[in-house]
Amino acid sequence: MITAEVARRIRLLALDVDGVLTDNGIWIAPVNGVRVEFKRFDIQDGLGLGLLRSTGIEVAWVSGRHSEATELRAKELRIATVLQENKASKLPALTRILEEKGLEWAELAYVGDDLPDLPILRRAGLAISVANGRPETRAIAHWVTSASGGHGAVREVVEGILRARGEWDQAVRSYLAERGETMPWPPTG
Repeated sequence: MITAEVARRIRLLALDVDGVLTDNGIWIAPVNGVRVEFKRFDIQDGLGLGLLRSTGIEVAWVSGRHSEATELRAKELRIATVLQENKASKLPALTRILEEKGLEWAELAYVGDDLPDLPILRRAGLAISVANGRPETRAIAHWVTSASGGHGAVREVVEGILRARGEWDQAVRSYLAERGETMPWPPTG
């Protein structure tokens, strides 16, 4: 459960990629002599990130490995901050991002699933593990999602933060209005 007090402090949601935005699976194959990598991302997670950004909360992706598939999905979702650290040393990279943005650790929500995420989870104002995260991440998380990584966990986090802030209904109303929908939200009757 995310408290309103903690949720109101959040100004940046940072996400691990493999195991949080994806189901941890990657497909690598040679195609015409070129290495090609495929990943599966959850569409509802993507929509959730758009809703979150519309409320003024920034989003960053932090990965322990470089992947063109990650770059492509981030570009599609207009995620401006994407850090891909090949040595899985995420803490220095995220520390730089916080400094550049003038943010404190208390203003960071971080979602992780494995050992490289532990140093960040220990410092984040809101530390979150996905349901299929390793026991070590679940043990130190303030909250563990019901959904697994790559299967709606990020959407669950977005909704949890926005509901705790009292901003979920307005985010949905704005989303619907931008698409010409005039139905009342939340639905009545």
